[in-house]
This record gives sequence, structure tokens and C-alpha cells, in this order.
Amino acid sequence: MSANDSVIQKPIAITMGCPVGIGPEIVLRFLADAGREKPRPAVVIGDLGVLARTAAALKIDLPIAPWQPGGAIIPGRVNVLALSDLGRDLSWGRPTRQTGRAMGGYIEEAVRLLRAGELSAMVTCPITKTALQAGGYDFPGHTEMLASLCGAEDYAMMMAGTRLKVTLVTIHQSLASVASSVTFDSVLRMIAITGQALQGDFGLAHPRLAVAGLNPHAGEGGMFGREEEMVIAPAVAAAQRAGWQVSGPYPPDTVFHKAAAGHFDGVVCMYHDQGLIPFKLLHFSDGVNVTLGLPIVRTSVDHGTAYDIAGQGIADPASLAAAYVLAADIAKNRGC
Repeated sequence: MSANDSVIQKPIAITMGCPVGIGPEIVLRFLADAGREKPRPAVVIGDLGVLARTAAALKIDLPIAPWQPGGAIIPGRVNVLALSDLGRDLSWGRPTRQTGRAMGGYIEEAVRLLRAGELSAMVTCPITKTALQAGGYDFPGHTEMLASLCGAEDYAMMMAGTRLKVTLVTIHQSLASVASSVTFDSVLRMIAITGQALQGDFGLAHPRLAVAGLNPHAGEGGMFGREEEMVIAPAVAAAQRAGWQVSGPYPPDTVFHKAAAGHFDGVVCMYHDQGLIPFKLLHFSDGVNVTLGLPIVRTSVDHGTAYDIAGQGIADPASLAAAYVLAADIAKNRGC
């Protein structure tokens, strides 16, 4: 990519995440690695001082300089839109009200710039619910906050990798409450959202969708539960009538193997661990969290703040790299 291309193309913003987590380190390691693919110019929304001190502490040799919206993206350096100046009184792995407020501000500014047409996509580094709420943001995480900022009501989370993509009918709730939350409408809705995303964001004209059952062996004809025949199968049939290339419900212990082997483009799962355990077995280092249903492009790393290893110089930027490439692909498919 030439310097002229960097000026012309709208950049992708990387929000720094929690300033005392591994976000600053993985940002620097990703941008410092000349061998990693960076299909569009990058800007970091975060804290200049935190990034500079992280670079010095971890001996990452990369110039860090301020950037403002509309300014040139200078290759070979970290271009930073500095929204906070948290000073030196920070300790790795110990978030405060100030760090919570700062990381929420990074997200807000990225969304504002995206909606103003200054950016093409955003890639988020990890935050924690407790720190976010301590900073005054009443959201359980990125997804809900982004949906609120964008005014989106019909949104979902997809975990995406090169071998497996999964979406979830239910997410953060107890297993005891899952069965009653798996309804005809919730399953049909997730099939549609998944199909629309695979078409519009991933460029698949006719995505092949599989739907996992809820119970062992997909209920075994009602022996182990009737949710499959009473709820899930009728939703699949309705989605087929609506034009989706979808099948199921499949036994959960076999459907992910088939998807990873290339028989399906995505799997609609009934609950959190049903989808995320096989996904993370395949994509623990390079998985990407994609928010579906937003008017902006947002991808994220598929891991947390890792406070226990923050500042030790051992954080892996592979998930950030994958999230960045996927954000660029989605932006291209959307014409951003």
C-alpha cells in the first residue's frame, strides 16, 4: 500500500480497550509486525501516554504520534487519536473508574466518527463489564453499548473463523433458563440475521446454514426433549419457505464437524457454550467476534482483557490481526 493510498482510503479504527489490560500491547504488536496483512490504514483511538509507556516497557520500537480525523495516516508509525491522558499512576491488571470511563469514551468516539463517514470500520480491543460500569456506562459489554449508540434493535453476535462461524439464539443466561428462551420466533430470527450477514458482510450469495438441536441427539425423536420437533424444526421449515438454504435441527455432537469440513457456511446454535466450545477449539487464537445488525462495521478480538498477563510482553495479537482483516473485508463488501 502506498502513502497516497493511505491518505485516500478511510481508515479502520482500533479502540485500545482497557488501558491496563492487554489491549495496548496487542495493538502495538500488531502494528509493529510488518509481515501481518493490513489491507487498510489504521488509527488507534486511545491514550498516547499509555501506548508510549507500553512500547518502552516491552521494547517495541515503533513511533507513536497524534492523529486527527481527516489527517493523513502516516505509514510506519502508530497514528493515535488521543482521547485520554491517564498519567503514570496506572497498574497493569488493576482497572479504575478513570480507565473505565476512558475505554467507554474510545468506543463512543469510534461510533461517532463511523457515523460521520470518517472511518470505514472499527475493531475493538477487550474491555470488562465491571470496569465499564465503574466508568459510568450501564451496559454488560461492547455489543449492547454499540447497539444503543447506533439505535439498533435487531442485532446479534457471530463468532467467525476460517473454518467455523456460529451465531447464538441465547447468549448470557443460565442453562436452566435456555429451553424456555428457545422459541419459534427466536430461532427464525437468528436464522435470518445469520443468513443476511453471510450474504451482505461475507459475500456469500447463497449461504448454507445448519441449525443445531438443543437436546442430546437433537431430541432422538422426542425421547430426550421435544424442543426440536415443537419449536426448532418448525422455525427451520419457515426459514426454508422464506428462501433460506437451511437445514436441521442436527445433533449438536456432529454438526460442528460437518461445518468445519466445509459442508455449511454457518451454524445457528441454541446457547452460548454449545457454539463457543467448538469454536474456540478451532479458533482460540484467531477467532473474531462480529456484531451483526449494526449500520456500522464492528469486529472484535475473541478474548478478554487478560489482566493476569497484562504488561508481561506475552500477549498474542493473532485475534486482533484476524479481526482487522475481517473488518476490512466486510467494509469492502458493504462498499464502505
